[in-house]
Amino acid sequence: MCFCEPVSFAAGGVLMVGGAFAGWKAFEVNKRYFPISQMPTLAGLQQFTEGHVWMGMNNSDPSMIWWAAMGFIFFSWLIWPVWVPFSIYFLEPPANRRKLLLMGFAAAGLVFGLVLFVPHLFHPDWVNVRINRQSLAYEDTMFLDYLIPRWLTYSIYVFLLIMPAMISTYLHIRLFGLTLIAITVVVYAFLTFAYISFFCFLAGLGTLHLIYIIVRNKCCRECPEIFK
Repeated sequence: MCFCEPVSFAAGGVLMVGGAFAGWKAFEVNKRYFPISQMPTLAGLQQFTEGHVWMGMNNSDPSMIWWAAMGFIFFSWLIWPVWVPFSIYFLEPPANRRKLLLMGFAAAGLVFGLVLFVPHLFHPDWVNVRINRQSLAYEDTMFLDYLIPRWLTYSIYVFLLIMPAMISTYLHIRLFGLTLIAITVVVYAFLTFAYISFFCFLAGLGTLHLIYIIVRNKCCRECPEIFK
């Protein structure tokens, strides 16, 4: 997490355990829940990578800082914009027209994520991790900085994460979307000095909301013929 190495690893462990439990419940309740059940697992893995960033910072190890930071932004820029719409797509009823739109969001997220992530493989100096107010701040440069302002890049990113949840058939998935909106507002208002780190940490904790949805089989209300 943003504050220190032990908290990053502890948060990662909690999320991984939560993801394992959610995956087990998904198979017990309905396999359609499985992709969203693994959001805590993915968030936990991302927190582990940030723990290694802290480890590299504490040991003055540039190599560890770089590969761990690349792992962190791999989840931030590439995994999340694809996994969120895909997992909601998998959850939707088979004949629902929203599925096509969700697949469009997943495709857009893939393109957007590749544009943001891949250039860092060819420009290692673009990954410049620093400590700002006892928190980690990533990246001085992104490819899209040459085309559009950074605030617009962040706005597109947040839009690609939140809108798939907000257009879902299911009330409780839309409520999860509201959780993401609340996280975005908090980070924008108070934590912009380490925007990506704080957003990913809080969004990771927000995925625990999905465990409640799975355990209580909340999607059954809107689609009982599928979620019996």
